[in-house]
Amino acid sequence: MQKTTVRALCVELEGELDHHNAETIRRQLDRAIMRCRNGLILDFSHVTLMDSSGIGLLIGRYKKLKEKGMPLYVKNVNSHVDKIFRMSGLYNIIEKLL
Repeated sequence: MQKTTVRALCVELEGELDHHNAETIRRQLDRAIMRCRNGLILDFSHVTLMDSSGIGLLIGRYKKLKEKGMPLYVKNVNSHVDKIFRMSGLYNIIEKLL
């Protein structure tokens, strides 16, 4: 796979992307999206868990960015979260960066 260079705002996520903190993360990401000019990269280096609330959160941010004509990317996705991305079809709309 070829490494892709992307100019976009990068946000590091941390902890669990689940129903307990999805709303807080949503608000923070929506503020970040307001500052975006070229798209958004979500760095999953420190994400330990993601459930269906995390999937919904990502789909909602994808839609917001798409309305502004900007892409959403993810990077440093661990094997657990990668499996969720694959099973849910998120990679069909969100590009994974190396």
